[in-house]
Order: sequence, then C-alpha cells, then structure tokens
Amino acid sequence: MIPMGPPAAGTEVETLVGSLERQRRILAWKTGGLDEAGLRATTAASTITLGGLLKHLALCEDLYFSIRLGRQPAALWRDVDWDAETDWEWRSAAEDSPEFLYALWQECVERSRANITEAIGAGGLDTPADFTWPDGRTPSLRRMMIDMIEEYARHAGHADLIRESIDGLTGEDPPE
Repeated sequence: MIPMGPPAAGTEVETLVGSLERQRRILAWKTGGLDEAGLRATTAASTITLGGLLKHLALCEDLYFSIRLGRQPAALWRDVDWDAETDWEWRSAAEDSPEFLYALWQECVERSRANITEAIGAGGLDTPADFTWPDGRTPSLRRMMIDMIEEYARHAGHADLIRESIDGLTGEDPPE
C-alpha cells in the first residue's frame, strides 16, 4: 500500500518514503484534470508550466531512482542529446498531450517505487548510487530520497501559483 504521507512516528524508511509520496500526491493534485491549455499556462514572468513540471519531475524520478541506481529509465530519455538540449524536458512538454504527460510521470513514479523498494530490500537506505559526483563522493539512497523530496517541494510552490491562476484551486494537501 502506498502511504498517504509520513507517519507521525515511524522508522526512517517509513518517514522518507511517506514524505516523498506526499510530495508526489501534491503534484498529482495540482496538475490533475487539466487539458492542454491548463498544462501550458504560465503565470507572472515565469515560463514554467504544469506540463513542464510533470515532464521534468518524470525525468528526475528516472534520473534519481533508475539511472543512479543502475536501472533502465524510460526509453524517451535515451534518445535525447543532453549536451545539446538544455532544458529539453521543459520546452518539449508544450508539444505533448496531457495524456502523454500524465502517463509518463506515472510510469516513472511506478518504476521509482519498485526500484526504491528493491534497493531498500537489498541494502537499506545506505545503498550507494551507481555514480559519483564530480568530487568523487557517491551518494546513498537516503541522500537521493532527500534530494528528490526537496525537488518536489521546490516545484510544489510553482504548481500552487500556476494552478491557482488557472482555476483558483488552492490548498496544502489534496483531499483524502
């Protein structure tokens, strides 16, 4: 069963997984039920869209919990020349249908859940990533989960502002 959020008093694994799942639920709620116009809407001076957020966070899911754990990501990412394509996921989302964006994000989240569960079972939160940072350090699964929670939290604020400008939807957590 997928937790609704972090427990009031739980293990480190339950707290991290629950916190990540809460952030995923918030994004799903803030981007849910919108058509192409809604997913392409911007606010203020920003070019960020909810569709761009979905595609960017799908990429982040695969980067952190597939590629960095030595597993295969979505085929879509393998065809992009990342050296030549700055911010590709943000820009290309405008060409994608809502159905594609929702399905891509959901597919990447499901793969991440499976990969996290497997990594926790194999080595716990101390499982090392299958890559190193430029300074030679190798992050643990614990660190990657914290980084992903921060990524979602940072973008939840963007989603709040954009969604409110579209149809007035506000709130901190989705309804149960």
